[in-house]
This record gives sequence, structure tokens and C-alpha cells, in this order.
Amino acid sequence: MSKQIDLSGSRYDQNTYIGRAKHFFMLTNPLNVFATPAQLDEAKKIVSDFKKSRRMPPGMTEDKLWSMKYLVDSAYHPDTGEKMFVLGRMAAQAPMNTLITGCMITFYKTNAATMFWQWVNQTFNALVNYTNRSGTAPISKSQLLASYCAACGGAMGTAYFLNAKAKQMKNPVFAALVPFAAVCGANFINIPMMRSSELIDGTPIFTAEGYPVGNSTRAAQYGIGLVCISRVIMALPGMTLTPLLTNYARSKGLFCRYPRGVLPFQMGLVGLCVVFATPLCCALFKQRASISVDSLEPEVQKIAKAKFPKAKEVFFNKGL
Repeated sequence: MSKQIDLSGSRYDQNTYIGRAKHFFMLTNPLNVFATPAQLDEAKKIVSDFKKSRRMPPGMTEDKLWSMKYLVDSAYHPDTGEKMFVLGRMAAQAPMNTLITGCMITFYKTNAATMFWQWVNQTFNALVNYTNRSGTAPISKSQLLASYCAACGGAMGTAYFLNAKAKQMKNPVFAALVPFAAVCGANFINIPMMRSSELIDGTPIFTAEGYPVGNSTRAAQYGIGLVCISRVIMALPGMTLTPLLTNYARSKGLFCRYPRGVLPFQMGLVGLCVVFATPLCCALFKQRASISVDSLEPEVQKIAKAKFPKAKEVFFNKGL
């Protein structure tokens, strides 16, 4: 049975949404964050040895072997193979977003609080976007700093503008939804900026068989666009349902006797939303995305058609 196990891909069918959802529930499991360096090294060795020998280690089951594989994938970059910074891993999304989002939708009534929590959120997002970028091309420190400043500046400016407009409307619901609107706008600034090297130099593209074709900026644009969409949808439940339900609970007098209960109430709702929204939204699009050869930039098209005349589409890691 072990010979039939192929650890080079996913345990689940990535051509179906259900398969991708199962895959990302394993990959974004928050418990993966607590794996020690020794546990990660052991898991990586077991997976690597199995790929070479195709023999099941003593006492190992198929389920446990796949758990090891997903633990490795949650901690190591799929293109570079480098161990990712723990807070930048997708497994850290649920706990970190619960804390940050809960604070954003609780402390939004002053410009200072709005600016601070937007800065915290965009700093975290910048870290996640950089950690989960596509390809192996390095980004210089100056380019990284410029991208970070532009991303945070754009996000905070968007939040400040929307906060001012919401106050003019004098509707508590509109004000409570400002953080979500700001996050939506900021995602379309932060993600492209933190992955600007892909937009400039292109992302690596491959044939269906895995042969390298070259780098494509159009593939990068397409992939980054998909990531922006999934991140906005990912933020939607926690940042809209939570303030709406909180305002409803306030109108019914739920927090009259326990005003300090607002923060844990919102944190709980956000946490519940994020735990499910993270894997379900990561699964919206295939991580191994594809683009038709005819959609590539002319010079890359020419290379692809010359080297692989039968290839109709090429594949690339869109990132997360």
C-alpha cells in the first residue's frame, strides 16, 4: 500500500473545491504553529526519506505519514524549501487574525485607535504576503522597505478617509464596518506591493510535466489578483457579521450589565469565522494555477511555443 502513496502532491483532489478545502484545513491547522523545530526536522526527514525509498518507516501509518507531510508543508515554502517565519505561516492566520481583527472592530471610534490597529494589521499582512510569495526571486531590503511603507501608508490613509466619512453619516453600523472596508482597499495595495518583485521580474512558470519555461509577469498579475480576491472574501465573515451581531446584541441590552463582555464576545465570533474562512477561502482557487500560453506576454509566448509547441497552458504557484 505504501507504494501507492504519492507525497509529491496533496492527499486530496485539487481539481475539486471539496478536495482543496480538505487540503487547506490540514495546511492551516493552527496547531501546526506549535510544532517545535525538532518536530519539524523529524517530520521533514521522514517525508524526505519516504520519497526516496518509497518504504513506510516502522510503526508509521498512512494517516500519520500524511500528517507529517502537511506539517512540513505548513512550515516550509513550496518553492524555496526554506523554513518560513512562524507568524508568516498560514497556520498562524487564525490565532493572529482573531486577535487583530477583534481589536480592529472593537477599537475603531477614534482616529488614533483606527490608525494603530490598521498599522498592526497591515504589518502582519505584509509579513504574511512576503512569507507566502510565489517563486524564488529575492527582493532587496530597499525594495522591501519601500513596499512595506507604501502598503501601510495606503491602508492607513484608506482607513482614515473612511472613518471620517462614516462619522459624517452618524450611523454606528457604518462606523463599525469601516475596518472591513479599509482592509479590502488595503489588500489591493499591500499584496501587490509586498510581491512587487514578481510583478517586475515575473513568476516562474512550468509545463504540466514540470519543465521550466521561464518567468512571466502576466502570470504573476493573474496569481496576485486571485490572492487579493480570496483575502477579501476571507475577511468578510469576521469583519461584517461580528459588528452587525454585536450592534444587535447591544440593542437588546445584552451588554448593559456586562460592558466588558463586548471584547470577548467579538473575539469569539471572529475566531469562529476565521478558523473556517481561512481554509475555505484559500481553497477558492488552485494554488497551482494555470494560464494559457496565448495570454502570456509576447516574448514569453515565443519561448514557450518554441520549447514546448504542444503546450496550451502553463502552471505556476500563485502563492497564498
